[in-house]
Amino acid sequence: MDVILLERVEKLGAIGDVVKVKDGFARNFLLPRKKALRANEANKKVFEANRERIVADNAARRTDAEAEAKTLEGVSVTLIRQSSNTGQLYGSVAVRDLVEALVADGHKVDKSQIVLDRPIKAIGLYDVKVALHPEVTTVVKVNVARSPEEAEMQAQGVDVMASMFERDDAGFTEDYDPNAEPGEIARDDASEEAQG
Repeated sequence: MDVILLERVEKLGAIGDVVKVKDGFARNFLLPRKKALRANEANKKVFEANRERIVADNAARRTDAEAEAKTLEGVSVTLIRQSSNTGQLYGSVAVRDLVEALVADGHKVDKSQIVLDRPIKAIGLYDVKVALHPEVTTVVKVNVARSPEEAEMQAQGVDVMASMFERDDAGFTEDYDPNAEPGEIARDDASEEAQG
């Protein structure tokens, strides 16, 4: 199906471009969300008549999005979640959780603006893309941790999981007696002499 784009669509084109897309993509996504019109003669005339208004509306929305992007620049969101000892979350962090955290911080973000390829299922630091407008995107840092203290450590660049599993070389070591029989309990000669 040929459609006329009413706004810039990533990997398709800019305003006014006539592009060929699959029928389902046009019927289920582009047309209902008013991102495109069917490319027939009547719609081409309507688009050309309203082109300046459509371009001006898009420019105004882009300006608003750029202002909001400036407020989101460098924003970091901390989410405290329960996880296993290996750092795997019980559940996951989804788009809804990110929207709630950003709105609680005072940012105007919609669920459809968060671009999360897959749910976050482990503790750590993540960069999440926020598309405020088809031409304006920004990145928000998401810090997923088990406690506020862990979140603070991760924010400073410490890999919490690696530091948790580091071997302690200065810790307790057991003396090895090569002459001992298997299963024999090591005797402390000094304590025997004191008792004897």
